[in-house]
Amino acid sequence: MSSLTDRYVAATMRAVPAQRRLELADELRGSIADMIDDRTASGQDPASAEREVLTELGNPEQLAARYSDRTLQLIGPRYFLMWWRLLRLLLTWIPAIVGVLAGLTKALVDGEPGAAIGTAVVAAMQTAVQIAFWVTLVFAVLERTRPPLGLPEWTVDELPEETRDRQISHSDSIASVVFLLATIGLLVGQHFQRWTTDDGTRLPALDPALWSFWLPALIVVLLATVGLEIAKYRSGRWTWPLVAVNAVLNVAFAAPVLWLLATDRLLNPELVERFAWLRDGGTVEFARVAGAVVVLVAIWDVIDSAVKATRAAR
Repeated sequence: MSSLTDRYVAATMRAVPAQRRLELADELRGSIADMIDDRTASGQDPASAEREVLTELGNPEQLAARYSDRTLQLIGPRYFLMWWRLLRLLLTWIPAIVGVLAGLTKALVDGEPGAAIGTAVVAAMQTAVQIAFWVTLVFAVLERTRPPLGLPEWTVDELPEETRDRQISHSDSIASVVFLLATIGLLVGQHFQRWTTDDGTRLPALDPALWSFWLPALIVVLLATVGLEIAKYRSGRWTWPLVAVNAVLNVAFAAPVLWLLATDRLLNPELVERFAWLRDGGTVEFARVAGAVVVLVAIWDVIDSAVKATRAAR
């Protein structure tokens, strides 16, 4: 367990410019040590002296703002940090979830998969704007009226346990899990909410024969990737074992998809027959584009994880 001083210094340095962290960390640590020594010289217990000094210094985010000459004020300074934390928390996952749900509804219920991505993006942006407006308005009213909220004062018990910056953020993990679950939802949902052809017939986009093995296998790989995202978040950073697992899962997903594209087994044959552009060489072009995207995403993901693991090891 890191000392309270280590945790306080780490929490403060996270919010100051990177180029000044070493200098300011040494300065802050020295100031804390001097203040503790002043108290222990008069007979106070070192542990209680440390808690009193850190409590006196106050919220590390506010101290970091003073070090950086950064004003913590939107409409007023009283509730700025509370406003910022709540806004980040809400914007982290609510717009993403609303966007995914709107896109799935457009593709599966309305039968317009081509418009799903645009609908999802618009819904997510509108949700983000609404959240930012109403949350800010509420805090503006609180700043003007200053009602007695009875909020507790900051204490050292709120210091994070970790003294290193997290490489895997809460928002990144949530976004990744939402994307993976949405992909699973599309794989399953396209079988029940089918693509409407020119003559009004509703057909699944993917070959129903793939449910005998390939689609369940891909869903298992995606669920395993969700487990990897959870493991990454718990670790807080990329490690080489996690990089290895990530590479295996990328290959386990990309290889079957590429094989199905190369052998023309991914799309539903009945659906292909109903669309002239697919019959007239469209499947080949689709396979090339989709295959290139799958390969590039897999390679980028593996390289990115390896680079981050290298940085974390340093």
